[in-house]
Amino acid sequence: MAIPTEGEIVQIHSYKHNGRIHRVWQETMVLKSTPKMMIGANDRTLVTESDGRTWLTREPSITYFHTELWFNIICMLREDGVYYYCNISSPYVFDHNSIKYIDYDLDVKVFPDMTYTVLDEDEYEQHRLEMDYPLVIDEILKANIKKLIGWIKQRRGPFAADFIKVWTKRYELQKEIKNQQ
Repeated sequence: MAIPTEGEIVQIHSYKHNGRIHRVWQETMVLKSTPKMMIGANDRTLVTESDGRTWLTREPSITYFHTELWFNIICMLREDGVYYYCNISSPYVFDHNSIKYIDYDLDVKVFPDMTYTVLDEDEYEQHRLEMDYPLVIDEILKANIKKLIGWIKQRRGPFAADFIKVWTKRYELQKEIKNQQ
């Protein structure tokens, strides 16, 4: 699998289990990329919904994607702290200059004090039935919610104390480099 390069601008494409596009983030800058994970950042990027509506993100965010984990994490940098929006999803693939994954509706919102709440369980149940998610997918997703909550409690990955500082600094440096080119 090809991987994006540091400094490259990529799109993020979210799909539903039935293959239909769900949402597209127009521009995310790659801060780090390995064969297994990608860390990116964006600020006030255009987002297009499946129905054609568009909106701009309100704050800078650091994104975390992995090829083996069934979740991705958006770290939103707000004035009162970092909020995390975690999508329970398929592992990502990089294809045609885009990060692509299947969004499975379930989300975990994490607050600056590291308390969290699981969202959209009713939407998940509705789509699980409508799109006939296989039992194995249901089991994988539920196991990955537990894994994600473990990461939150243990302050692993994007939840680690220095993660945001390191990647925000890297994002500012990359933006300076891009502006000088």
